[in-house]
Amino acid sequence: MMKNTWKRTIAGLAVLIMALSAFTGCGDNNKKDSSDSESSFKVTREAEELSSKADKTDTETTSEKASKTSYSTNSGGVIDTTDMFTDRDLEQTADLSGAKSLTVADGKTLDITEEGIYLISGSAKNCTIKVDTDNTAKVQLVLDGVKIENEDFPAIYVVSADKVFVTTTDSESILSVSEEFTADGDTNTDAVIFSKDDLVFNGTGTLSVYSAYDNGISCKDDLKFTGGTYNITAAADAVEANDSIAICGGSFTINTNKDGFHCENDEDDTLGCIYIADGSFDITSVSDGIQGTTYVQIDGGTFDITSAEGIEATYVQINGGDITIDASDDGINATSKSTACDIVAEFNSGNITITMGQGDTDAVDANGSIYVNGGTLNITAQMSSFDYDRTAEFNGGTIIINGTEVSEIPQSMMGGHGGGFGGGRGDFGGEFGGEGGLTPPDGDFTPPEGDFTPPEGGFGGHGGRGGRNYSDSGM
Repeated sequence: MMKNTWKRTIAGLAVLIMALSAFTGCGDNNKKDSSDSESSFKVTREAEELSSKADKTDTETTSEKASKTSYSTNSGGVIDTTDMFTDRDLEQTADLSGAKSLTVADGKTLDITEEGIYLISGSAKNCTIKVDTDNTAKVQLVLDGVKIENEDFPAIYVVSADKVFVTTTDSESILSVSEEFTADGDTNTDAVIFSKDDLVFNGTGTLSVYSAYDNGISCKDDLKFTGGTYNITAAADAVEANDSIAICGGSFTINTNKDGFHCENDEDDTLGCIYIADGSFDITSVSDGIQGTTYVQIDGGTFDITSAEGIEATYVQINGGDITIDASDDGINATSKSTACDIVAEFNSGNITITMGQGDTDAVDANGSIYVNGGTLNITAQMSSFDYDRTAEFNGGTIIINGTEVSEIPQSMMGGHGGGFGGGRGDFGGEFGGEGGLTPPDGDFTPPEGDFTPPEGGFGGHGGRGGRNYSDSGM
């Protein structure tokens, strides 16, 4: 298992570094919405000087390619998904007929101070797209093949807005930070894309994010993905938010030294839920694949997770999807992280395949109760298939343990005699990539022949961490 994990991790790094080298529920949301007027566009003089004219052909082509992600509300889940995604969230293209065109430049800051749609292109080093508007303003950043390579500050920095859309065109945009982040006053700007307010990611293209020392994407409010392709490599969490993460579409390839998706509010343990309706997820993480404080609800999607723990929250509910987890600690873990909900692992539908490593491991671990009402759980575990502290109910569906279908949920240490496993995951002590971090090479990156052997010290260990109703009254 260890060898496969390192192979997958270095493969992800190789792909992203090759790309970089090319250019050497949840509570009520009480925000008041303004109209989505795109009539006013203003940036500072510095940004105005960078570009004043949009490419007419690209504008017309992009505007004509209207597409929208389909989404249906699930009324039976533990998270209230009513009004979770607005029509504008689900749109995968932007109307560029009145957009302001900007070009990134070395050592410059694009200061966006007013509501509007901004078409951004170009390649630059040490450039930041900074959004600082009125807290009722909605800003849409349309990334058209943007490449930003920074040393110590976010490529996109949202200081203030009601909501910011990050939309990709039919191209690849690459954003990277290669050194330790520098704070902005009292704000610890610890991600390549850092936002203090709501973020929505959508589009028809690819966004690659590379963070050598910290997080990939960090949102201090509500974070949504409705479409697009994302390649994220990070020394800390790949995607993290304070209040909620909601996903109804998109393709994600994630390699991270901590969690793939992490949602936690240090000041309020009633926040921090994750909802996934659809999408494709390939997650390789040293710690957790998906971790929420309150709820993690999965209604659909395809998941391939290799991690210490696959999915963790106080209440984990699986209502659909094809989920494959290869874990060295717990496959699915319902544990006490919040006082806002019961401690439960609940399975209602879907196909869940869990393969556990050696040692004191549990495929499904609940510090509360386990309910299997439907779906298929196919578990391979030498030690423990299920571990629970309160009750376990098998009301429907199929449970297979080490190739044998069972008629009841066994208590811990009932994994049975499965086939042998290879060596353990090993020690993950040390810093991510050593003292120098993950520095992209100047030339094209060629993976070494044979198996990848991690440097002495490994990729850094993981430490332990620790519903709001979704409503978005405007677009």
